[in-house]
Amino acid sequence: MASSSLRFAQPTFPNSILKTKTNTFFVSKSVFLTPVPNKGKASNAHAITKLACVNKTTEIAACNQIIGDVNSKLTPLRIGIVGFGNFGQFIAEGLRRQGHFVLATSRSDYSEYCKQNGMQFFRNMDALCEEQPDVILVCSSILSTENIIRSIPINKLKPDTIFADVLSVKQFPRNLFLEILPPGFGIVCTHPMFGPESGKNGWNGLPFVFEKVRVTDTGAQAEKCTQFLDIFEQEGCRMVEMTCEEHDRHAAGSQFITHTIGRILSHLNLESTPINTKGYETLLQLTENTVSDSFDLYYGLFMYNVNATEQMDNLDRAFETVKQKLYSRLHDILRKQIVERVPMQGELRTKSTNSLSYLPDGESIKKLASLGMSEIKLSEAVTVSSPR
Repeated sequence: MASSSLRFAQPTFPNSILKTKTNTFFVSKSVFLTPVPNKGKASNAHAITKLACVNKTTEIAACNQIIGDVNSKLTPLRIGIVGFGNFGQFIAEGLRRQGHFVLATSRSDYSEYCKQNGMQFFRNMDALCEEQPDVILVCSSILSTENIIRSIPINKLKPDTIFADVLSVKQFPRNLFLEILPPGFGIVCTHPMFGPESGKNGWNGLPFVFEKVRVTDTGAQAEKCTQFLDIFEQEGCRMVEMTCEEHDRHAAGSQFITHTIGRILSHLNLESTPINTKGYETLLQLTENTVSDSFDLYYGLFMYNVNATEQMDNLDRAFETVKQKLYSRLHDILRKQIVERVPMQGELRTKSTNSLSYLPDGESIKKLASLGMSEIKLSEAVTVSSPR
């Protein structure tokens, strides 16, 4: 894993810190990580008399092996993107920035776009797979994912090819990969928690969720997996490793709820006003961002995340709770006005009928009653409000 990181390391000096993209090491003797003529891995490893892994995640022997591997130059990955819409193109830009080759295929023709951006476009899946990419990255919509994965001619791919996806749900593609792909194929489920809009100024600090579902511990496949994930780490992403189940549980409580609120607000036809508050501006922006995504995406978040239905029910109950609190307080105020301020039986009725003018008239009470205050019978309310 760290061998790919060390290819960018610079020479270190006595009692210094050797920092890589994935590990930090303390070196007690001068170590030069430049190639030594006629020297093999053993000679390079022998140059280190003491190497302690600061983050305690790598054994000393493994560290020595890492140093020994520094002379091996890693070949850029050939990454085939399936589904080359806005998001596929957005991800492809990052892959190219990190020096990897992008091969793309999609229902629409993006050959001109690829030509202008140093990528290769293939008009069908077969042609792309014949190029035997190291990684197949599925960037399709959630709803079309199953058909696309089942249509990939896996017999044309190398037996250790890695399959990855960037879907907003994770258990669904993971289960599909495990069901369809032969055992030798690697599986990495990922979700960049950003898009063309939020990541337009760079990916630094933005979360990138991933799970290595099925990847060999050593060998070429393990190295390619590290190279692939390293792309996003080098772009500055905050790497978050978690299971697909954890992702879907968290996403239902954040991403799905966000999209749901935005969709609801869009039906209110909210407009900017001369006296917008900051909170209202946020709601307008949320609505705009939400409706810019297709409804198919929102439906996919609901249909293919087992936690979404529960969140929808929770949202519905929360709205009812808030509504009942409002109506309950309104009911208490109205009851107090009607019951406590009406002259009690037996009082002198010499007052003018105008003395009860502070009470709501019959029409007003009808409107208030329509808000759901079933506790007050409309006929009784009208009777009470009428002069005796």
